Amino acid sequence: MKRTLAFGGIAAGLLASAAIAAPAHADSVPSVNLANTNLAAQQVAQYWLGQAKANLVNATPYTAETTVSAKHVSTGGVSADDKAGVVGSSGDQKASTGTSKNVNLPKTTGKVFFTGADGKPHWCSATALQSQYKNVVATAGHCVYDTKSNATTLDNWVFVPGYYEGKTPWGIYVGKTAYTHYDYSVYEDGDRDYAFVTVYNGVIPTEGGTSGGKYESRVFHSKWDAYKELKKLQADKTTALSKLTVVPVYERSSHSGGSHSGSWNNHSTPAPSQTPKIVGYKVVGFKVSIALKDVGTLGANVGGQGLAYNQKVGTAVFEFGYPSGSHPDGNYAFTGKTQKWAYGKTFKASAPSMKAEELVGIKSSFTGEGALGSSWLYRYSSAKRLGYLNGVTIAVSDTDGNGRIDTSVSPYFDGETLAVYKTAQANWSGKIV
Repeated sequence: MKRTLAFGGIAAGLLASAAIAAPAHADSVPSVNLANTNLAAQQVAQYWLGQAKANLVNATPYTAETTVSAKHVSTGGVSADDKAGVVGSSGDQKASTGTSKNVNLPKTTGKVFFTGADGKPHWCSATALQSQYKNVVATAGHCVYDTKSNATTLDNWVFVPGYYEGKTPWGIYVGKTAYTHYDYSVYEDGDRDYAFVTVYNGVIPTEGGTSGGKYESRVFHSKWDAYKELKKLQADKTTALSKLTVVPVYERSSHSGGSHSGSWNNHSTPAPSQTPKIVGYKVVGFKVSIALKDVGTLGANVGGQGLAYNQKVGTAVFEFGYPSGSHPDGNYAFTGKTQKWAYGKTFKASAPSMKAEELVGIKSSFTGEGALGSSWLYRYSSAKRLGYLNGVTIAVSDTDGNGRIDTSVSPYFDGETLAVYKTAQANWSGKIV
C-alpha cells in the first residue's frame, strides 16, 4: 500500500524542548546481512543475469512511500548537531568549488534492483561513495528495508552503476551488508530514512554464461517433514537453489502386474490404472551454476562521492537519479531509462505522519517512482563528476497543488549520519568468484 504523507509545520517551542540524540556509535548501528556468503551472492547474481537479464529488463520502479503533501517549515525543523564537515571523494580530499556551466553526469549513479514484497523485481536510484574498501552504496532506507511487508530487508539486492536497458557497463554488485540508523531500523523514523550498503566486487557473465541442474533432496516419510526441509533450504543463504517445491514419491510398479519397491523416475502422477501408492515426499528444484568474471571493486570502476554533513540549510545541491512515473495530472515526464539531474537550494521541511520532523527539501520536478534514493551532491564538480553526498531522495511532492511534482525531500545529514557511514565504510566485502 502506498503511504500518503502530510507535511506540516511544528511549533518552535516543541522542537526546542526536544533532546538531541547522541551520535550513533559502531556498536549501536544496526547491520543486516543481504547475502553473507559467496554462494548466496552467486545465487543473487543468477537471479538478475539469468534468462538474458529478463528480471533487470522487466523490473519496475519501486512505489513504496513516494508521494507526500509538503510545505516549507519556516520555524523549527533541522539543525546541525556539530560543526559542518566533509569526507573526501575518490578524486579530491578537499571540497571542490568547480562552477562549470555544463553538467556532466556522475559515473557513480545507478540503480539498485531488488525483489519487492510482491515477489516482483523493482528498482530505486543510488550512488557509490568513497570508502576504505571502495565498496559502499548509498540510497533511501526503504529501498533496502522492506517497510511494506515489515520483513527485514528486500531480497536479491544489487547495485548497477550506469544501468541502461539491460546493459551493465561496469558489472553488477551484489549487496553484502546493509547499515542504517537505529531509529530507522527499529522505529521507521523518516528523519533517518537512509542506508549505506557494502557490496561485493562486481561481476559480469563469462562467455560460458549461466547454467544449472536439477536438485533433489532425500525422501521424507511425511509431507510435513518435506515442507520443513523446503523452508530450511529457502532460508539457507549458503545454498544456490531456486524454484523449490515438494513433490510426492510413488511406489514403482511393472506393467505386467508385478511390483517392486522404489520410486518413479519422474514426479508426475501415474496413470489411474497403475494406482501405486505414495511412499514419501521430496524437495526438488534447480541448482545454480554460474560462470562469472570478477571486474574489481565498485570504487575502482566508477569512483566514489564524498560525504557532507551538518551543512547549512539553504546550500545549493545537484540531484541525480532515474526519475520515473507520472505527475498527479497524469503527465508522464520521465521514463526512468536515463539518468537526470535537478538543481536547487535546500529548505526546511517536516512530515509528522512518517515520524519525520527534520527533513530538507529542494525544488525539483523529479517524479517519485524511480527517484527514490537519488543522490544530493554538494559542491559537485562537472569536470571531476564528483562532489559530496548531502542527502538522498525519500519522497516527492506537489507543493502548490497544480498537479505537477515540484519538490524532493531528504533526511538532513548530520553527525549521526556520519557515524552510520563510518561503520559501513570500514567493512570489507571481497569477491564472489
